[in-house]
Amino acid sequence: MPELTLESLERRLAEVERQLNERYPNVIPASRDWRSVVGISEETEFSRQMQAELVAMRDADRRAAEEDQYE
Repeated sequence: MPELTLESLERRLAEVERQLNERYPNVIPASRDWRSVVGISEETEFSRQMQAELVAMRDADRRAAEEDQYE
């Protein structure tokens, strides 16, 4: 495997982007960096319930992994 350098990664990424642009020519690229829009959604009852369910699932997965680790 060739050595990984920033230059080789840049070339690989450019090739992947080129292939995606050829495959999906009608996709409009993002106009803003994703970090500039994180957290701008309005908090609603639905979003609070969704977050609570995600936390519960993560905790259940963590407990299951911990139990499996000690067996």
